[in-house]
Amino acid sequence: MSKGQTPDPKRSEVLQGTLDMMILKTLDTMGAMHGYGISRRIEQLSEDVLQLNEGTVYTSLLRLQQQAWISSEWGASENNRKAKFYSITRAGRKQLLQETQNWDRISGVIAKVLNPGAVK
Repeated sequence: MSKGQTPDPKRSEVLQGTLDMMILKTLDTMGAMHGYGISRRIEQLSEDVLQLNEGTVYTSLLRLQQQAWISSEWGASENNRKAKFYSITRAGRKQLLQETQNWDRISGVIAKVLNPGAVK
C-alpha cells in the first residue's frame, strides 16, 4: 500500500511467513511462472482479498532461490518480453510439505483458541 492511501477493508495484507509457502505451492501446482504471473495467480485464488506488493513477492523469490527451494531461468513472457521464470526444486517440494504440515498444525491451534467451545 502506498503512503497516504486508506486501506481497503475488503483486502488483506499477507501474513508474515505465508507468502513463501503460497509461492512454493503455486509453482508446485502451476509449473514454471514469472514473478508477475505468480502474484496475479495468488491474488486470483484469493478472489482479490490478498494484496500483494510486487517488491515483496520479488524479495520472497530471491530468498527462496537463495535457499535453493526454487530455481530460475530466463525466457519470454506471454507478450514476448524477457522474463525470469521460476520453478520449484526437489528441496522446495520437501520444504513445502514441511511448511504445509506446520500451517495445518498452527491453524488448528488458532481455531481452538478462537472457538474454544468447539474443542472436544
